[in-house]
Amino acid sequence: MCGRYTLTITDEDKLRERFRLTKVPRLKAQYNICPTRPVQAILNTRPGELVALRWGLVPAWAKETNTAYAMINARMESLLEKPAYRELVKTRRCLVIADSFYEWKKTGGGKEPYRIMLKDEGLFAFAGLWDCRSGADGELLSGTIITAPANELVREIHDRMPVILTKESEAIWLEAADANEALAALKPCAASLLKACRVSKLVNSPENDSAELIRPAPPSSPELTV
Repeated sequence: MCGRYTLTITDEDKLRERFRLTKVPRLKAQYNICPTRPVQAILNTRPGELVALRWGLVPAWAKETNTAYAMINARMESLLEKPAYRELVKTRRCLVIADSFYEWKKTGGGKEPYRIMLKDEGLFAFAGLWDCRSGADGELLSGTIITAPANELVREIHDRMPVILTKESEAIWLEAADANEALAALKPCAASLLKACRVSKLVNSPENDSAELIRPAPPSSPELTV
């Protein structure tokens, strides 16, 4: 699954160049992005623009916005089987912008948090779905992050991981003409592209959001790579 992630690279020029953006808002570095909080996404209907979505999909047909329907993750293998996702795969796909995510490894001493990122520590995009609910309380844009079985690296920590798209598959995911073409872009990221490092348990609390959360945890914690 994916329940926490970061977006610490907020330089407008880097974001503009990496994702071919024409409109970039001023962003603050975020070290502990949690469900229900705003996330930065590129919608298939608004390419070239970063749009804020609430993390936790609320379908257009939901009666309330604060509801059990708010789904933070969607399993890649069953997207076309779930009513909440089936139509969105055809019409409402997005890229969720990030530069690392967290996962927790079960150990004899409890769960240990790890930060997982590209080896070059650069920006990337999760595959996501979005929806728009309109009601008496206004319009709500919300989204979910798609997950896949973990690759060899992440499997040492957890059995699932978010779908990190390649630059080529980002375009396919956003621009595909039909659901089957879009789904073909969804694959677990190659383990050889990633590294992981144990970090402070401060990340466990949604209230904590500082650069201290991404520092390697003492004593010296070697990076995991394959």
